[in-house]
Amino acid sequence: MKTLFDKTDIKGMTLKNRIVRSATWEGMCEADGRPTEKLIKCYRDLAEGGTGLIVSGYTFVRPEGKQMPGKMGIHTDDFASEMKELTQAVHDEGGKICVQLVHAGGQTDSGNAGRQPLAPSAVQVDQYPELPAELSVQEISELEDAFADAAKRAREYGFDAVQLHGAHGYLINQFLSPLTNRRTDSYGGSIENRSRFLFEVYRKVRQSVGDEYPVMIKLNGEDNLEGGLTMEDSVYVAGKLSDAGIDAIEVSAGTPASGDKSPARVKIDNQDKEAYNLDFALSIKSAVECPVMLVGGIRSFGVAGKVLNEGIDYVSLARPLIREPGLANRWLSGDHTNARCISCNGCFKPGIKEGGIYCVIEAKEREKASKQV
Repeated sequence: MKTLFDKTDIKGMTLKNRIVRSATWEGMCEADGRPTEKLIKCYRDLAEGGTGLIVSGYTFVRPEGKQMPGKMGIHTDDFASEMKELTQAVHDEGGKICVQLVHAGGQTDSGNAGRQPLAPSAVQVDQYPELPAELSVQEISELEDAFADAAKRAREYGFDAVQLHGAHGYLINQFLSPLTNRRTDSYGGSIENRSRFLFEVYRKVRQSVGDEYPVMIKLNGEDNLEGGLTMEDSVYVAGKLSDAGIDAIEVSAGTPASGDKSPARVKIDNQDKEAYNLDFALSIKSAVECPVMLVGGIRSFGVAGKVLNEGIDYVSLARPLIREPGLANRWLSGDHTNARCISCNGCFKPGIKEGGIYCVIEAKEREKASKQV
């Protein structure tokens, strides 16, 4: 029987437990995407706190794929020194770190991208801030190369793995979704064609890092949107990825346009609301040979154990580890009370102005406690 603190291995990457820090925007980099000491400390704290695998915030592979301010970039060799310092800080605390590779596609805007956004099709949908330009076949190939180049840098910088961001409405997901992919060439139409971009990215990434380096993906089970990616198509894609040698699949769901079924839901105040993507993850698990990770509302030690008992291999958390980077060690010590995160999403709101995400509730409690001393 799986337990939360099993020691496991993903293609030679040994993890001390089954707890994964799922990627989230941190907003702690320079304007050009260069990591800062603040970000390095964030990852160091997560490693020191016992997280088995840290997945970095979504990291753009080309400048026009940047979505938010303070987002990390891996599109250039100019950040090599800071990147190596970042990975070394995690390794010094006994942790492992994976970089998540992304291009925001149509989900960015001209201000952040520095040009009209690029997408599979020039369509206006709710998840896009503005009308994007349709990618040419040549531009698609160049983007695939950018993912491969980024993965090669990641390995050189000491990251233990890479994860492709194929969820939450970003570029890979935009190709997969019939809502955002209206192409009539070999990249559009059937799911076989809509997944072509993903598989070409994967093949080029694999060639750039070799067969012995972990390559993973974050994949939507469903977009939770009318006309978007369906569970049937996701299971097909996951099975083909497994056959092609993907090393782990993290299952999520939703896009910014998915309303109350968005990736980061609020008011998760009882166990019935936790693990809201479990059914998607179990469907994908039944179709693959590789490990499956589940993200989405896990707040309690008991639900984390239940998820593992049902067949999932790793539990991923993001917001709880913003408030409690030492949650894994707390649970390991025998204190199995729920994560202190109240799922208010307040951690994201001040980050743009104040140089990065933080738990506003925790900050208020600390301020109150300091005044009482």
